[in-house]
Formats: sequence, C-alpha cells, structure tokens
Amino acid sequence: MIDIIGKKWFYFLFSGLIIIPGLISLCLWGVRPSIDFTGGTLYEFRLPISTTDKQNQPLNIQKEDVKKIVESQKIEVASVQDSGEKTFLLRMKPIDKDQHEKLQKDLQDKFGMVKELRFETVGPAVGAETTMNAVKAVIVASIAIIIYVSLAFRKIPKPYSSWKFGVCAVVSLVHDVLVVLGLFSILGHFAKVEIDSLFITGLLTIMGFTVHDTIVVFDRIRENLNKMPGAGFTRVVNESILQTLARSLSTSLTVLLTLLALLLFGGETIKWFVVALLIGITSGTYSSIFNAAPLLVIWNEKTRQKSSQRS
Repeated sequence: MIDIIGKKWFYFLFSGLIIIPGLISLCLWGVRPSIDFTGGTLYEFRLPISTTDKQNQPLNIQKEDVKKIVESQKIEVASVQDSGEKTFLLRMKPIDKDQHEKLQKDLQDKFGMVKELRFETVGPAVGAETTMNAVKAVIVASIAIIIYVSLAFRKIPKPYSSWKFGVCAVVSLVHDVLVVLGLFSILGHFAKVEIDSLFITGLLTIMGFTVHDTIVVFDRIRENLNKMPGAGFTRVVNESILQTLARSLSTSLTVLLTLLALLLFGGETIKWFVVALLIGITSGTYSSIFNAAPLLVIWNEKTRQKSSQRS
C-alpha cells in the first residue's frame, strides 16, 4: 500500500517551495490592481473588418498603433489588449466626456468607422469599496466553511473533533489562495498582469472547488473511522486518501481540460481569469490530498501527545 501520510513532510516542503517565492513577491511588489480597484476608464471598441490607409492599402493594426493615438492626447494608458478580431480593450486613467469624444474621433480619423462596445469609468472610491468587499468575501467564506464542516462532521467518533476538520479545510484553501496570489504578484511585476474583480470571482471559485475536493477525502475518513475502529488514525487517513485518489484526479482533470479549452478559445478578456482557475484548481487538487489530510494527522498526533503527557 502506498504510504502518502508517511511522506507528509516532503509534501509540505514542496508546498513551501511553491508558496515562498510568491510570498516574497507579495511583500516586495504586491499585486498589480486594475482600474476595478484603483479607479479608471475601460474603453472597448471594434475596428472595421477591412481597414485601409489613404492609398487604400490594407492596414495591419497593432496594439502599439492604438496606444500611440491615446497617448497623443496625453491620456495615461495602463494597458491595451486584443479582446477579439479587430477589437481592442483600453485601460486608462479616468477620462471625461470631452476626452472620450475626442479619442473616438481620432480613432475614426485614423482607422475608419469605430464601433464602441464598452465605455466605463470607475472612481477611486468605488475601487476602494471593491477592494474591501473582496477581502470581506474571502474572510466570510472561510468562516462559513469552518462552521459548515464542523456541523457536517459533528457526529464523528470521539476523541476526534469536527472543528479540526473545518480548520484544516480552510488552511488548505488558504494555501491555494496564496499560491494564486503569489504567482499573479510575480506575473504582475514581470509581465504587467493586472488583477480585477473577475480575479476575485476566480479566487472564490477556487476556494469552493478546494473545499469540495477536501470534503470528499474528509468524508471518507469519517466513514472509515466507523468501519475501522481498531486501526490507528494515520492508517485510516492514508486508506481514505487512496480510496478517493482516483475520483479526485478524474474530477480535476475534466475541469482542467475544460479550462484549457477556454484558455485557447475564450478570448483575451477572460484569459487571466482562466489562468487563475487553472493554477488554483491544480493547487487545490494537490492540497486537498497532500496537505489537508496530513495536517489533520499531525494535529491529531500533537493532541494525543499532550493528552498522554497530562495523564
């Protein structure tokens, strides 16, 4: 039988090697917030399918061409993205109605008829509120998960405690959140990748997936504690992981294949949202198997040692 629990310190070391660079990056550079958090303007537009110059020669318009026109108006541009065929998404510092109209006119003069798809301006106050709501959402979700798991596992055999299962599940999802945040901090510094409100949606989705995967393992542990009353806790946990391993990997693989298809064909606007999900769900599959359950074993061993010392 494969001894997963026996190698628990190796799995913790591997998790540390993944998380620590991201934590260092978070401390040094933080993450790169989008205008959803800092305030600014989103402007998305589509150019004519056939765009020509004054000599009727076809133009191959690049992001740099669009950026030059915007900056010629002394508008600070955060990023220019391809969001589809002949479609661009501008992220800028806040602009007013006059600047908006002048920008649209300059684009039309240069490239022909421009179809506006989206124009949104977010103020700094709204951005600060979004940031606070995002933090609150993660905290409330974590507390709710601990309460739910504690109630769901309340009939677990003594001397085991249901709330420990809840705490270990939350530690596992915090691991995944840190992995995603750390990697996006690194990407933000070196590749100028920004996080937006969709990224927060991704984090909450990752948290839900991680807890789902972890509870599958924990529920099997609960069943086996009743079926294997004479076995030690370490053996029960190891057996439970092996019994659920194929299911966990199969479920995660189907989700990852779907996300990979979205990454390839979903377009630029959801690209980094999908990347966050890919990273988080991969990490969640790992942590639910190799972190959450081993952490539960270590906690149980420490509690048993303290009880033995008292008696």
